[in-house]
Amino acid sequence: GEASARSVIDLPGVQQELVAAIVETGKPFVVVLINGRPLTIPYLAENAPAILEAWAPGLEAGNAIADVLFGTVNPGGKLPVSFPRAVGQIPIYYNHENTGRPGDPNNKYTSKYLDLPLGPLYDFGFGMSYTTFRIAQLRLSSTRLRRNGSLKVTVNVANTGSRAGDEVVQLYLHDPVATIVQPVRRLRGFQRVTLAAGASRDVSFTLSAEDVGFYDNDAEFRVEPGTIEVYVGNSSAATLTATFEVD
Repeated sequence: GEASARSVIDLPGVQQELVAAIVETGKPFVVVLINGRPLTIPYLAENAPAILEAWAPGLEAGNAIADVLFGTVNPGGKLPVSFPRAVGQIPIYYNHENTGRPGDPNNKYTSKYLDLPLGPLYDFGFGMSYTTFRIAQLRLSSTRLRRNGSLKVTVNVANTGSRAGDEVVQLYLHDPVATIVQPVRRLRGFQRVTLAAGASRDVSFTLSAEDVGFYDNDAEFRVEPGTIEVYVGNSSAATLTATFEVD
């Protein structure tokens, strides 16, 4: 509730014990989460066949949740926050600044936890449905972006599953060298795409100087020359990448 913080953000009360008891039955089940903020749910992630994040869904919650659980609709939602693995990771968010020694699981002397894998349990922008999608064929209309021009980024999205569904294609940018440290990723575009089973289509984003610039310490908007990294996928963990130069 309002002004009611919790130091532990696991499932409250005996709810996780209930899930554990259901797991022991060996019967298939779905966990429905009704909550107003991210929870630490590594047990659910490992043991539940499916998790439906319903947030605070309002008066039509029952109908909406039933429609999803029984397949009347195919969900296509994406997380607007990152879910931590443990409360000790908080604050955790996708557009953080890099450290001087970014985490490397093969190098002890880098920024990471001794008892947790790198990254969140569920990334910003993550979400699944009753079908699957492939995002591929990343193309740039140019390898250079003029300060008064634009550049188009295009990918192909294919529904590789057996039923119609929605995918949210997301585009992120990273400026690795700037006078002010930039986030490891910045969301600069997203599009929801509805595709029939087996169908595919191209999705394009148009970038301009506004997408690569930033405000300096004097509140002046700056567009600096250099290399910009592009990432496109279905979450902030997107690996499909390309680069272009800003003149």
